[in-house]
Amino acid sequence: MPFKIDIDKELCKGCGICTSICGRSAIRMESGFPRLVGECVGCRLCEFYCPDFAISVEVIV
Repeated sequence: MPFKIDIDKELCKGCGICTSICGRSAIRMESGFPRLVGECVGCRLCEFYCPDFAISVEVIV
């Protein structure tokens, strides 16, 4: 099942926690914001650990 991440750039402070917590290294910081660059497996760790609630993980249908 494919997943995507949505980043609310108004909430994101660019701390990079999401990039360090992603076990698949699927998220990279680019221009100060996280960007999905690999395959997201939907574990939602980035969503749970984001202190600013700026990330949401969704199933692509």
